[in-house]
Amino acid sequence: MPKPLALVTRMDAATEALWRETLADALPEETIIAFRDMSAEQRLQAEVAIVANPDPADVAQLPNIGWIHSLWAGVERLVAELGPEAAPIVRLVDPELARVMAEAVLAWTYYLHRDMPAYRAAQEKADWAPRDYRHPRDVTVGLLGLGELGKAAADRLKGAGFNVMGWSRSPKVFGTIETVSGEGGFDRILGVADILVCLMPLTAETRGMLDARRFAAMKPGAAIINFARGPIIVDADLIAALDAGHLSHAVLDVFAQEPLPAPSPFWAHPAITVLPHISGPTDRFTAAGIVAANIRQWRQTGQLPKTIDIKAGY
Repeated sequence: MPKPLALVTRMDAATEALWRETLADALPEETIIAFRDMSAEQRLQAEVAIVANPDPADVAQLPNIGWIHSLWAGVERLVAELGPEAAPIVRLVDPELARVMAEAVLAWTYYLHRDMPAYRAAQEKADWAPRDYRHPRDVTVGLLGLGELGKAAADRLKGAGFNVMGWSRSPKVFGTIETVSGEGGFDRILGVADILVCLMPLTAETRGMLDARRFAAMKPGAAIINFARGPIIVDADLIAALDAGHLSHAVLDVFAQEPLPAPSPFWAHPAITVLPHISGPTDRFTAAGIVAANIRQWRQTGQLPKTIDIKAGY
């Protein structure tokens, strides 16, 4: 009988129970036990921890786990809280998540492209104010980050007719999408993008990377969408760029503190659209299937799935 798998989360009990049930359906040959329900002996026996933003103190009570499988695609919090001595970490790589994120990128790009914020403001003033149409081919969407999410978003935007450019830290080739890299490439994408979409992981290098200097380098009147992590943007610098009219609008789905506190100036700012972190929700069923496949493969071969680079943070 395989040793138990520990499910370690900070979810409420009802949500965690749904995840445990879904994972159990996907892995009927395994015994999956929520950490809170494990005996001391079971905690010693556990070989793998399936986690969702776990309490590090709970993970520390699983001394014999060989690796950790995250239920989320983003792992920066996990890395920061568990530290460099943590067991190898596998993040969720789910094509369904990439599809949903690409859908959100396209939807909110259209929101900006078709001047929805301006029409909402006009409605509030009872102002009948039609605006000139811009063809997508005349709009450049710049993507910061060309991982699985960025590539899916680039495909979706290109298919909708937008002019798409992608940036990554190191050179990448991606079909017919123009790609740039490094500091020179960063300056170039900032200077040409009408809409800048951030899909970068949060690391020591990306924290605060979109600051006053970067905003000043952006095309006058450009807009920004942040579907990555809140601390990548320096909040005060973004507000200053919007107040000065250099940037036209920001769609923000992620924040340094979530839920976004009521006193935040983002809520009432006329040039900011606040979303409650909904751009890339994890699908419980597809995620469970991927976790199941990875664990099954490990049982059969002894080989770990691809693990993250702890030093890089993703």
